[in-house]
Amino acid sequence: MSLINISNLSFSYDNNYEMIFENVSFQIDTDWKLGFIGRNGKGKTTFLNILMGKYNYRGTVSSNVTFEYFPYEVKNEKLSTMEILREICPDCEEWKFLKEFSLLEIEEDIINHQFFLLSSGEKTKVLLAALFLKENNFLLIDEPTNHLDMHSKDVLLDALKSFGGTVIFVSHDRGFIEELATKVLELKDGQYREFPGNYEYYLERVEAEQNGTVGQFSFTNSR
Repeated sequence: MSLINISNLSFSYDNNYEMIFENVSFQIDTDWKLGFIGRNGKGKTTFLNILMGKYNYRGTVSSNVTFEYFPYEVKNEKLSTMEILREICPDCEEWKFLKEFSLLEIEEDIINHQFFLLSSGEKTKVLLAALFLKENNFLLIDEPTNHLDMHSKDVLLDALKSFGGTVIFVSHDRGFIEELATKVLELKDGQYREFPGNYEYYLERVEAEQNGTVGQFSFTNSR
């Protein structure tokens, strides 16, 4: 098991005095299905982008894993679906892509279609199929259920549950979080608090805090 170590992480956007993170330190075990919880604009997607190396920050983020981000940026949607798949996972053979297509209930023939002709839901599942096949990867997934109908959400959920790698995900779909998260991290005002159980435990704990029947978990940083 590997660890992602975050030490004294501080970050704010240029020309913005509000700290998204302020001297935050914590660890993430790489066998978690970690759900990030928090209000919009409070750092969830920002943290995923920091892990991807897209932003400059103060502090230290260290790991020995390779991060892959969804939604994957497709630069030329006029390419065929197969060409996009090869771009993401160049060493994979076609039969492996088709096997993932089967698991995600994607029609095989769209592998030869131009990518821009696919529906939003098909694009989502195709890109995730390719990311699932990359070896030794650590998936950072931002709102994966956007553009999916209920059945497609269930199919994707089953695929992520069986996925052998690690997932850090952001979602506003409560049912999706309940089913997938094995650990919850709540972000608020530049700090965090970690809950030792799944999303159901998180909800029960927050309700108990609001009712005053248990003490409140404190938000944590290194100050």
